[in-house]
Amino acid sequence: MTIGPAAGEPGTARAPIGPPVDRAQVQRRVLRVLVGTQVLGGIGVSIGLAVSTLIAAQMSGSDAIGGTALTCAVVGAAAAAVVLARIAARSGRRWSLTTGYLIGAVGAAVAMLAGQLGRWPLLLAGLVLLGGATAAGLAARFAATDLAAPHRRARALATVVWATTVGAVAGPNLGAPAQRLGTLLGLEPAAGPFLCCLLVFALAATLTGTGLRPDPLVLARAPATGPDSGASRPAISARAALRAAPAARLGVAGIVLCHLIMVGLMSMTPVHMGHGGATLQLVGLVISLHVAGMYALSPVFGWLVDRAGSRPVLGMAAVLLVAAGGVGSIASSQQTALLSVGLVLLGLGWSAGLVAGSALLTVAVPVPERTAVQGLADVSMNVAGAVGGIVAGLTVSGASFGVLGVGCALLALPYLVAVLLARPRTLPAEAG
Repeated sequence: MTIGPAAGEPGTARAPIGPPVDRAQVQRRVLRVLVGTQVLGGIGVSIGLAVSTLIAAQMSGSDAIGGTALTCAVVGAAAAAVVLARIAARSGRRWSLTTGYLIGAVGAAVAMLAGQLGRWPLLLAGLVLLGGATAAGLAARFAATDLAAPHRRARALATVVWATTVGAVAGPNLGAPAQRLGTLLGLEPAAGPFLCCLLVFALAATLTGTGLRPDPLVLARAPATGPDSGASRPAISARAALRAAPAARLGVAGIVLCHLIMVGLMSMTPVHMGHGGATLQLVGLVISLHVAGMYALSPVFGWLVDRAGSRPVLGMAAVLLVAAGGVGSIASSQQTALLSVGLVLLGLGWSAGLVAGSALLTVAVPVPERTAVQGLADVSMNVAGAVGGIVAGLTVSGASFGVLGVGCALLALPYLVAVLLARPRTLPAEAG
C-alpha cells in the first residue's frame, strides 16, 4: 500500500533552500505547538466519543447502534489517516494536521445538527468526519519524531501522547456541563457537547497552521547523513518496506492489536454501565480514569523504550491487555470500581503498545519510506478499531460484556508469545 509519494518524488514537500536552521530549536518549538494542539484535540475528541455512544443509543433505542457510533468515528479516522498521510508526503506535517482538525470541526458541526434534530443517522455521519481530528491527534506523535535526536525519539513521541492527558481526562467530565450549555443557548442537550468539539477543533487547526513553521517533516527531508537517512537509494512502497523489516511488522502489529482491544472494551463499557443504572457523570468519571491510563504514563513508557528498547515494553502491553480483559470478564454493570480498574489497565496497555510500537516502526524504517509506513500503521490501527467496535457491539448484544472481556484477553495472548519469541538480533538499536 502506497500512502503517498516518497521523499524526492514529484509533488513531495522539500526543505526550503536558505540559511542553516537550528533543528534543535525548531524541535523544541514543534513540541510546544504539538503539546498545545494535543490538549485541545484531546478535549474535543474525548467529549465527542464519551457522549456519542449514549446519545446514539438513546436516539435509536438500540445498544448495537450505540456501539456503532464509536465505530463510525474510528472508520472516519482510518479514512482521514490516508488523506493526512498523502498531504504530509506532499506538503508536510503543518498542512496535514491542520486539515485533520478542520475535518473534525466540520464533523462536529454535523453532529451538533443531528443532536438538534434528533436524527441518529446524521449523528453517525458527523462522527465519521469527526474522526479527522482523531487522525490528526495520532499523526502528531510522528511529527514529534521528525527532528528528534535518535536517543530521544520515543520520549519525544511519548511527550505528545502524554499531552493529550489534560484534555482527554477533562473531556468526558465536560459532557454534562456541555449539555447544560447547549440548553442555555437554546439548543437541544445532545447538541451542546458537539458545539464544544467544534470550537476546540477550530482552535487546534489555527494553532497548528500558524505554529508549525518551519515544517518539521519538510526540514527533516533536507540532505542528511547517517545510517537511517536513506538518502542514497530510491523509496519503495510501504508494504515492501514492512516486508523487509520484521521489527516494523512487530511494531505495527502491536499498535493494531492494542487499538482493536481498547476500542472494543472501552466502547461498550458505557452501555454496560448504563444497564446498571449508571449516570452520565459516573460514566464520565470511569472513562476519565481510562483515558488517564492511556496518556498519563506515556513518558514513562517512552523513557523505557529509549533505555531498554521496544520489545520489553510491547510485552508489558500484551500482559496489561490480558489483565484488562480478565477484569472485564468478571465485572458486573454495577461494579464501578472493578470496571475502573479494568479500564485503567486497558489504557496502560494501549499506551505502552502505541509508544513502543510507533517508536519501533519509526526507527526500523528508513527515511524514504517512513511517512508512508507511519500512515499505513495509522490506517490499519483505525480499521482494527472499527472492527473492534463492531464486533464488541455484536458480542454484547448477542452474549454479554463478560464474554467480550474473555475474548479480548484471549486475543492478546498470541501477540505476547510473538514478542517473547522475537529474536533480539532482528530488532534495531533504538537508543541511538
